[in-house]
Amino acid sequence: MRDTKLNEILSKVKSFPTMPGAGAKMLALLEEPDTTVSEIEEILRYDPGLTANILKLANSAYFGIPSKIGSLKQAVILLGLKRLVQLVVATCVSAVLDRSVPGYDIPAGDLWRHSIAVSIAADALVKDKKIIGAEDVFTPALLHDVGKLVLGAFVKEEMEAIESIAAKGVPFVVAENMILGTDHAEIGAKILAQWNLPTDVINAVRWHHDPDSPEVSDTQMDVVYLSNLLCQTNDTSGQAGAQSIELSPAVIERLGIQLSQFEAISDKVSRWVNELSAALAFN
Repeated sequence: MRDTKLNEILSKVKSFPTMPGAGAKMLALLEEPDTTVSEIEEILRYDPGLTANILKLANSAYFGIPSKIGSLKQAVILLGLKRLVQLVVATCVSAVLDRSVPGYDIPAGDLWRHSIAVSIAADALVKDKKIIGAEDVFTPALLHDVGKLVLGAFVKEEMEAIESIAAKGVPFVVAENMILGTDHAEIGAKILAQWNLPTDVINAVRWHHDPDSPEVSDTQMDVVYLSNLLCQTNDTSGQAGAQSIELSPAVIERLGIQLSQFEAISDKVSRWVNELSAALAFN
């Protein structure tokens, strides 16, 4: 029975929508050290709506650029190439994440808002603590919960059994794995593998609830894990199964984070999420 359910889940993963074309091409550019503005413009030239949304985002209060950004070339100069690529990816996947998710009781818009919040928190942690090795954490932080879009319907079907286990103090993500044979982190990693995303991005999503399980620790993975917990603690997740948070001592030690710093980071995240969410309201 459990294997049948797992096979059904994996078939849904195979039919999950692909990464929008422009987003996939832009992510590939991140792997190329000599990417030029003209290459970016070539990808976006046939999608003026996407370009307009990117420029709207670049001009948002979140980035605080005093002068008006009127072109992709200017955006690269003022924001940097990697940041511009991240904005393209965020714009492309907004339609994928901006929907309701059954099973997790997430209304339309809340998963997207949580994803943006985790991305912002991750950026704040990396910048404030000058964390080396996680400078590109925006993308895995943004996509960490994409697996819920596949698993939600199955969680809804088995909610009684999952909640029965979770009521005993078992983390919700562990309970869903016990019942379904997988969890949203693993399913999210499989989706990103289909999208041909880099291995470090896939691993950060796969282990964002359990960063101590992989044989080799990874800074990007640790940051996504910690940022997700930070946003859950501050009620930006909108997800079922919210429980008291217990941080991994190993992650805290690896990142050199003081728990007393979380309140200051939380205040920044709350303000920045509001600013960026407003800019991402394209429809």
